[in-house]
Amino acid sequence: MDSQIKQIHQQLVNKQITCTALVQEKLDLLKQNTHHTVNSLLDTQALELAAKVDVKIANGETIGLLEGIPFGIKDVYMVQGTYTTASSDLLKNYKSAYTATAIQKLLDAGAIPLVKENCDSFGHGSSSENTIFGAVKNAINPDLVGGGSSGGSAVNVAKGYTVFSIGGDTGGSVRQPAGYNNIYGLKPTYGRISRFGLMAYASSTDCVGPLAKSIEDIRIVLNVMSGKDIKDQTTYASAEIKDESISNSEGIKTIGYFKNFIESDAIDAQVKSDFLVSIEKIKAKGIEVKALDFFEANTLVSTYYTLAMAETASNLSRLDGTNYGERIESGNLKETYSVTRSENFSEESKRRIVGGNQVLSQGFSDEIYLKGLALRDQISENFENDFKEVDIILSPVTPSTPPKIGDSLKDPHAMYLSDAYTVGFSLGQLPTLTVPQGTATGLQISAAKNNDELVLKFANFLKDMI
Repeated sequence: MDSQIKQIHQQLVNKQITCTALVQEKLDLLKQNTHHTVNSLLDTQALELAAKVDVKIANGETIGLLEGIPFGIKDVYMVQGTYTTASSDLLKNYKSAYTATAIQKLLDAGAIPLVKENCDSFGHGSSSENTIFGAVKNAINPDLVGGGSSGGSAVNVAKGYTVFSIGGDTGGSVRQPAGYNNIYGLKPTYGRISRFGLMAYASSTDCVGPLAKSIEDIRIVLNVMSGKDIKDQTTYASAEIKDESISNSEGIKTIGYFKNFIESDAIDAQVKSDFLVSIEKIKAKGIEVKALDFFEANTLVSTYYTLAMAETASNLSRLDGTNYGERIESGNLKETYSVTRSENFSEESKRRIVGGNQVLSQGFSDEIYLKGLALRDQISENFENDFKEVDIILSPVTPSTPPKIGDSLKDPHAMYLSDAYTVGFSLGQLPTLTVPQGTATGLQISAAKNNDELVLKFANFLKDMI
């Protein structure tokens, strides 16, 4: 299988390249890039780690598969001693006191972090324009958005500035930018990877997710990060996914798709046409295809944003300039809190905090928030029933192609609706992978909970077929 990680590993072992030269090359590309993907470079640490890898190789010592492989980190992960800004004014000078579990596992495996990557502030956005570091520019067409909120991570991978990057997916924040930049992006089953050290947006759907140029690299990175963590009670032990187990499509007999996604007035005509062509190609391979009923896109988006805004309002209440963040002094303590949060949060973050406090407030929580929780349960139940009939659910990643930079900021409602095809799988906590085939922004492959292996298996089937 294609794998940049395996290719670079072999080059290092064979002494065709040095780790120091590789890391320096990537750092130079990141420094020169004009796509606004970099919040801060970890150049000193990266070069020190690279030198140690070169010494091991020179001494004839064995190195691990990820040892010496350069990667990027979305700037919402704690990495001890580095700036962790969440692309916000509030945390622009904040340095991490510890390292996130998922990132620590990669460091323990020898991977080399190069960069903290630009994103929508606190993950609030679908375009990576809500950031103090400048809008992330699409890797294919810099006039278009890079996608969000993990836009910097996706663009760095697509441009070859990092071998892989670690994003965060709450309602599509890995999958959508992966689609916009024609790479792979995985949202694993909720709980497969520890969230400890990831700044919380919506705790019930936040997932750590890898972005890469191949399915094999996604598999390698996923295996390293997975596992139970005593610091995150939602995690569980999971079996390693072997390369041979995803190399064929055995066991996949039936796939489904949601017909209301495809019949929606919101879907771009070309995206619809390309998706239906992909379905016909799958049928031609002898796989049964079923059209499934699902919740309307507006219901999914409303349910997701009701719950996500409520959770982010709660999670961000700790950021008041006292323990964390840039404090702006005012006449008294109450005014200091108010001014600090008003001036340092982005407009989009304030919109979500206000919305979240509204749905949690007395008189509204029963009518809105509890209804959202009930709908989430219905969505999960719908998925359980669907996966009794089909092995895989296939869908477009987005209803349309990436907008021009600036357009999303003018119309937040349109930005929320661009998540129509991703948020349902987040609410269901399902493993879902974006693949760069099938439509202009790729296809989304989902399977039942804990069945991440099946998702990767079907992705390999599609790669060779579409």
